[in-house]
Amino acid sequence: MPSQTSLTGVAGEHYVLCELLRHGYVAALAPVGLPSADIVVTNMERSRLCSIQVKTRRGIGADGGWHMKSKHEELTGDRYFYCFVDFHEPQKVRPSVYVVPAAVVAKVLHEAHQQWLKTPGKKGQARKDGPMRRFLPDCSRTWTSGDNPYSAGWLECYDDGWEILRLEKTDPERPL
Repeated sequence: MPSQTSLTGVAGEHYVLCELLRHGYVAALAPVGLPSADIVVTNMERSRLCSIQVKTRRGIGADGGWHMKSKHEELTGDRYFYCFVDFHEPQKVRPSVYVVPAAVVAKVLHEAHQQWLKTPGKKGQARKDGPMRRFLPDCSRTWTSGDNPYSAGWLECYDDGWEILRLEKTDPERPL
């Protein structure tokens, strides 16, 4: 029997697929086992092909973030995107989808993780590095020194950002 987590992931992929089709893209689920891509997409003119990895959360948890791994700090490309789906609680609320270029995700994950490593743990101990990362809509809890470029609201410019897939080249510093 599938777990709730795997069902949530599949629901997120199908939700993104539905939204892509609604927005005029030609999209299909990627073959099972294709590394780093859940959906392949092209525009109606077949002049722009890209791949999307979907990360989905059920709307529970204190930080509002998505689980990722250290490998995602290295995955970039101007035709590679993430769709972060938030199935809010209660389920009667329309899901949020943040369409974010992979280069932005890699940069945020790296910078936020380095900042997290600098902050002491609950008992004041140094944190140990590991393979897990959190992609957060607000990094204020771990960003204790200097200006926090990823405070509450930083991700909002990517909310329902389907248009970003139409760009010929994605600038990782350019929000929508």
